[in-house]
Amino acid sequence: MAKTAGPEAGDSRGPSVISRLSARASGGVVQVVLVLIALFWLMPTVGLLISSFRGPTDIAETGWWTVFSRPAQLTAENYANLLTNETVMGSLWTTVAITVPSTLLVVVIGALAGYAFAWLDFPGRDWWFMVVVGLLVVPVQVALIPVSRLFNTLGIFQTLVGVVLFHVAFGLPFAVFLLRNFFAEIPRELLEAARLDGAGEIRLFARVVLPLGGPAIASLGIFQFLWVWNDMLVALIFADPGAPPITVALQQQVRQFGNNIDVLASGAFLSMVIPLAVFFAFQRQFVNGVMAGAVK
Repeated sequence: MAKTAGPEAGDSRGPSVISRLSARASGGVVQVVLVLIALFWLMPTVGLLISSFRGPTDIAETGWWTVFSRPAQLTAENYANLLTNETVMGSLWTTVAITVPSTLLVVVIGALAGYAFAWLDFPGRDWWFMVVVGLLVVPVQVALIPVSRLFNTLGIFQTLVGVVLFHVAFGLPFAVFLLRNFFAEIPRELLEAARLDGAGEIRLFARVVLPLGGPAIASLGIFQFLWVWNDMLVALIFADPGAPPITVALQQQVRQFGNNIDVLASGAFLSMVIPLAVFFAFQRQFVNGVMAGAVK
């Protein structure tokens, strides 16, 4: 009498562990948990936003959540005072003057260097790329003193040029590493076909490589923008004390005037909402870049 064979490993008749986990993860309970985690993560931002619309007396006496029972305490006077605060508004423009060129230079130079390391043959290419990778592990704190002395000798210490150069120097290793690995995944046949059509390296880079590398470039730009905008250590040392970025200006406001929490709350939210707007503006490109890097 023949025996009935038992189910073997990997039998397709029963659902696999991965499929069961995927089906369970797509359930409503997991989605509710994820929504609760997102709300908990956003709670400090919501509290800062509400506090920025409350008066200094209400902020000192009650918590921001009391606005739900007393909505009359909301006022736009804080932002009116902020717009007339020359220190905070001037520091905001200083931050823009530092962040924009630092981001653009890192993206442009990183894209050119990434293409060179990926598709151009030159002596010592692999060794130079290993040097770039090695620079990724160099902490910013190690370079503060020697770079300060160098910038002081060059006459650019505590200037916008010095701050921008420092951010560019420490942002380039990651930029070159990221874009080189992304550009290296472009099919060689595509580049060879463009060369056969008479495209030079500059035209090839501008017409073929840059459009294909758009998601990675957008991701790099977001990372660099957020890092420079939120930086305080480099700005505290290399920026002009008379025209500091907004992170340093807000810290000075706390130190000098401990009771102007209304200006601090609105200024802190203003300094945070701009990088958030940049992130959401390039969210699709950022996600495409992350997913493309994960697949490759």
